[in-house]
Amino acid sequence: MRRFYLIAAALIGIAVLCVSASAQQISGDYIETRSADVYTGACVANGEVNLVGDQAILGWKVNQGVWNGTRLDGLSIVAAVKANATLGDPYTNSYPAKAVLIVDNRANAAQRDALISFAKRMGGELFHEVVRVEVAPIKMEVRHREGHFANVSLHAGTIAAIETRSLTKFDHLCGNESTFYPPLTDTVHAMPAVAELDQYAGNDLGVSWKSSGKRSAFVGSFAK
Repeated sequence: MRRFYLIAAALIGIAVLCVSASAQQISGDYIETRSADVYTGACVANGEVNLVGDQAILGWKVNQGVWNGTRLDGLSIVAAVKANATLGDPYTNSYPAKAVLIVDNRANAAQRDALISFAKRMGGELFHEVVRVEVAPIKMEVRHREGHFANVSLHAGTIAAIETRSLTKFDHLCGNESTFYPPLTDTVHAMPAVAELDQYAGNDLGVSWKSSGKRSAFVGSFAK
C-alpha cells in the first residue's frame, strides 16, 4: 500500500510539472536597440561608456504560445527604458531604471495582463519600476534573407519605432569589432544589426530620443 501511495504521489508531481510547463511555453521574434553601439571595438565602446547607452527599446512579438494560461499568438509588447548608466557595463551599476510598457491594442484584458507578466519576467530588473503602461497598435515585421534576419521593423503607435538592417563590410570601422554587449534579455538567437531608426517619443522617462545609423540593435528570437 505504501508503495502505491509513493507511485501515485510521483505521478501527481509529474502531472503538475507538465501542466506548469505547458502554461509557460511561448516563442517568437525579438528586437532591441540601445543608445550605444553593441557591435563595436573596445576603443569606441570605451569612448561611449557612461556617456550613452542608458536608453533602450525592447520588443517581443509572440508567434505562438501561452503565458499564465492565456494564449498570446500574434500579439506584441514593447518597452522603453531609461537606466542610471550604460546598460551592460560590468564596472558601473546601471540601476535603478525606469520603463514604459506598450501593450498591443488587439489584446483583451487577460492577454494584456499576461503580456505584462511575460515582459516583466524577461526584463527582470530593467522593469522593476514601470512608470506607465500604454496601449497602442503594434506592428513588427521580420524579413529574412538566406535564412538570416535581414530587415526588422517595429512601430508601437507614435511612441516607439525601430528600423534595422543587416551589418555590411562598410560597418567595420576599426577592424576589431565584435558583439561587445550581449542582449538585455534571454534569447534563443540574436545577431547585431544597424538601427536605421531608433525612436522613443514618450514623456514619462524624462527623455525622448531619435537616432539613426548606429550599430546598436539586436534582432533574433526567443523561447520561454
